[in-house]
Amino acid sequence: MNKVALAFDLGGTELRAALVDEAGSLLAFSAMPTAAADGPAAVTRQMEQLAAEVLAQTPDLSPIGIGVGAPGPLDPEAGIVIGPPTLIGWHEVPLATILSDRFELPVRLENDANAAALGEWHYGAGRGADSMVFVTVSTGIGGGVIANGRTLHGRRGLAAEIGHMTITNEGERCFCGAIGCFEAVASGTALGRHATARTRKFDGSLMRAIASDGDVSGRHVVEAARKGDVLAMELLDAEARWLGIGFTNLLHLYSPDILVMGGGISHGFDLLQEVVVATVRERAMPAYRGVPIVAAQLGRHAGLIGAASLILGQETDIGASPSIERKEASNG
Repeated sequence: MNKVALAFDLGGTELRAALVDEAGSLLAFSAMPTAAADGPAAVTRQMEQLAAEVLAQTPDLSPIGIGVGAPGPLDPEAGIVIGPPTLIGWHEVPLATILSDRFELPVRLENDANAAALGEWHYGAGRGADSMVFVTVSTGIGGGVIANGRTLHGRRGLAAEIGHMTITNEGERCFCGAIGCFEAVASGTALGRHATARTRKFDGSLMRAIASDGDVSGRHVVEAARKGDVLAMELLDAEARWLGIGFTNLLHLYSPDILVMGGGISHGFDLLQEVVVATVRERAMPAYRGVPIVAAQLGRHAGLIGAASLILGQETDIGASPSIERKEASNG
């Protein structure tokens, strides 16, 4: 029998759900904008609705459990979302218990970056590694660490908040309030901000043209660099140097078998790789220089696949579980 898990990727912008099998394949998928400003009850109703939609696509399959990737901080052992800045009104919310009571299935909760790391470790670029660091470079910078075959959680699941390690004493203030965070200087948001500052509306630059003369995003920079834009390539070189500095710190801290880069900016990995690797070789101690630095393979579904693996990887702990209730989400 094909064992499957229901997975949720709860983001501040989008809520996604999928049914995933033991091979890491998505058998059904649905998504909607997250009601992030409306509180936990509203989002829970959305999760019920998405579950109904996903299960309607696969009427012959019943999940053995539910895996959830959610923004931190959260406590994966207790199944509690502590207080993510992207979700309004979420303070010490026992999400795992809420969903378990609703669906009568075991629920595993994990930090979204850790979930994506698990996806890449089980089914993607980190498959076969004993230890791995996963870095997602997108709106912000997050990550997850697999150490000796286990997810590194730390106290209350707060380990590896890598976007907020300090890598410089200069630059703009991070949303966390500090100066010089990895995220503040090397995220996709930071890359777009640098590009916007170096260009002007209607100046004829390629990046502004791609952005329809609005603010430039990190993806716009990557696209312009692929077309040979000199300024875009200069900005990507600077981005790659910051990434190389941050990655060097991570290699020294965790000594992984492999470092995997995901997130939106990883679509430009081939343009960044040479300078990233050169920076690491320049700065890392010799024993760390040979660690492969590679692009993620699972794309935007890494978090969903990793969330499912929380269930599918613990089959012996789950046993026989009741079938999920197949009904439309309530309005109340």
